[in-house]
Amino acid sequence: MEQAILNFGPAKKIYSVAELSLEIRNLLEKQFPDVWVTGEVSNFRAAGSGHLYFTLKDETAQLRAVCFRNQARYLKFKPQDGLAVIARGRLSVYEARGEYQLYVEFLEPAGLGALQLAFEQLKQKLVAEGLFDAARKKPLPVLPRAIGVVTSPTGAVIRDILRILRRRFRNMNVVLYPAKVQGEGAAQEIAEGIEYFNRRALVDVMIVARGGGSLEDLWAFNEEVVARAIAASQIPVISAVGHETDFTIADFVADLRAPTPSAAAELVVHRKQDFVTELENRARRMVQIVRLKLSEAQQALTELRMHQAFQTLATRVAERAQRVDECVTALDRLIQALLHTARQQWLRASAGVVRYDFRRHFGLKRAALAERERRFENEFRRVVTERRSRVAQLEAVLRERSPLTVLERGYSITRDVEGRIVRDAGQVAIGADVSIHLARGELGARVREKKL
Repeated sequence: MEQAILNFGPAKKIYSVAELSLEIRNLLEKQFPDVWVTGEVSNFRAAGSGHLYFTLKDETAQLRAVCFRNQARYLKFKPQDGLAVIARGRLSVYEARGEYQLYVEFLEPAGLGALQLAFEQLKQKLVAEGLFDAARKKPLPVLPRAIGVVTSPTGAVIRDILRILRRRFRNMNVVLYPAKVQGEGAAQEIAEGIEYFNRRALVDVMIVARGGGSLEDLWAFNEEVVARAIAASQIPVISAVGHETDFTIADFVADLRAPTPSAAAELVVHRKQDFVTELENRARRMVQIVRLKLSEAQQALTELRMHQAFQTLATRVAERAQRVDECVTALDRLIQALLHTARQQWLRASAGVVRYDFRRHFGLKRAALAERERRFENEFRRVVTERRSRVAQLEAVLRERSPLTVLERGYSITRDVEGRIVRDAGQVAIGADVSIHLARGELGARVREKKL
């Protein structure tokens, strides 16, 4: 009877480890398909595959988390240990270790915007590399041949820049590289525009510009690819992004920051009239310098003419001085005529500056002016050399005929007490005092005897 007793209790369910892990995973994924978690990042590791692994922890617990590459590439900042974050994702089980973990699909800093944090992280990184140093800033050209602009071809920015450049320097060449300035792919297009101008060497300076907007709107100019393209540029770059109160990474790396795109157009080139005025001022200064040099030369010649050694040659020197004055007058008229001709040529050339390269044209005029200046200097040196040679000849004749030269050969001049030259022994009496003038110095003597 006892053997007939059967066990009708529930049958035991025995799981394998894999089966139990699968059941737990299904329960977790069903219960927590979309969950928000806040905590502090620790043990952060970025794998070569692009996946991010870290642990979220607070004072009493911790949770493993993973952010796969497809989600990680959309993060605007780089997670790091000690950073408080808010994560969104789903809970599941990593069966290989039997651990539950959070599969992160969205991540942002707690209390600080992701964009602002990314801005500060990139700024600190580039500061450490020296990309913001003032020593690496390149000066802007005084008169660029052409100006490159990297911006949207349809926005108000390019219209404002062209309007201001047309007002300041109507004939300035402007080359536009059309690029997106907002949204996906904008940063890459901006960087490609900067690299294009450097590769083709079409311009002497470039403006990277965009109108105002929010931090998200201006974010393309905070991307590392844009910052490094500006830093690598051999052409000076002006950053003109947003309004005066907006600052981007591009502003810090650029050679010059303009508060607005319109201000960039005013900074990149001076007014055309300023260049014309400068040329006229330099021409006047050159005339003044030439006249001063001629005046100094004439004064030096006058001083030579008034020297005691040349009193006997006053007439001849006066004739030479008159000829010098005539040369000065003729040269002055020549210079005025040359300057007038050069000014007329400049006015005619400026009318056709649309068709010609202004810098090349200016260089030709400057070379011609330098050639005229060289010919004038050569002529002036020739005249001065001729006058000096003539003066030297006259000086040699004067020296040869001078009584002092005779004295140098051993002769002397004798004078009586009244200063008369003694030419005959009969002019003085025995015992009379006389003075003897030698080549160097005088002697006092008394006549002791004389022979007639």
